[in-house]
Amino acid sequence: MSEEKLDDIISLISGYVTEYGLKVLGALVVLIVGLWVIKIIVKATAKAIDSKVDDPGLKGFIKSFLSILLKVLLVISVMTILEIEMTSFIAILGAAGLAVGMALSGTLQNFAGGVMVMIFKPFKVGDYIEAMGHSGSVKEIQIFNTILNTPDNRIIIVPNGKIYSESIVNFSKEATRRVDLTFGIGYDDDVEKAKQIIRDIANSYENVLSDPEPFIAIKELGDSSVNIVVRVWVNSANYWPTYFYMTETVFVAFKKSGINIPYPQMDVHLNQLK
Repeated sequence: MSEEKLDDIISLISGYVTEYGLKVLGALVVLIVGLWVIKIIVKATAKAIDSKVDDPGLKGFIKSFLSILLKVLLVISVMTILEIEMTSFIAILGAAGLAVGMALSGTLQNFAGGVMVMIFKPFKVGDYIEAMGHSGSVKEIQIFNTILNTPDNRIIIVPNGKIYSESIVNFSKEATRRVDLTFGIGYDDDVEKAKQIIRDIANSYENVLSDPEPFIAIKELGDSSVNIVVRVWVNSANYWPTYFYMTETVFVAFKKSGINIPYPQMDVHLNQLK
């Protein structure tokens, strides 16, 4: 290769580096500074709406929406600096075909689901719900997802499109809940005595509401026990403390009073063949 051709190649490369290197460098600077500015804007907006918006779910939704919107605008700005035409960019997305279309469809569905959640409020931040086979306390409602925190401190991310299109069980919506329990006693035990023990425990426990009053009755005659159903009403926050307290206290009281708590058993009789 002649020295003249080598100089031409070096000159050409230098030209490309000078022309496009500065653009790439400028785009990187804009991207880094832009992300930093977006973080400040979102934080300032969150601070501003904290005093004006009481709903934690709406706060999270606004912050998530603002962050995504600003990042999209930043990407467009970076593409403009790199002189990537939007028509070309849209053509690339279109060429991606069905996969991209389905992905965008799911994203739009999740966005629409988030908007519906914020409008109709089937739940709010802090509620304990069950949806899509998952249950937990609502920690945050974002633009595309709802974040659940389980009792054992796991985080579950559920898409808003899915969560709104399926059934939702909200355990915190009403102020009170009913605790249903079943206790089995032996067929030879005194049913009225057992019912009175349960009634005394329920009436003396501060979490159990007097209106509606506790309901206690024979539910069924099982294979090895007479099953007594107990239904007491409590404030929603006291559901599990009451459930565990009643179960343990009735068990201990039955043992002290000589009331048997049967368990499944099988009697086997052997006949000697002659």
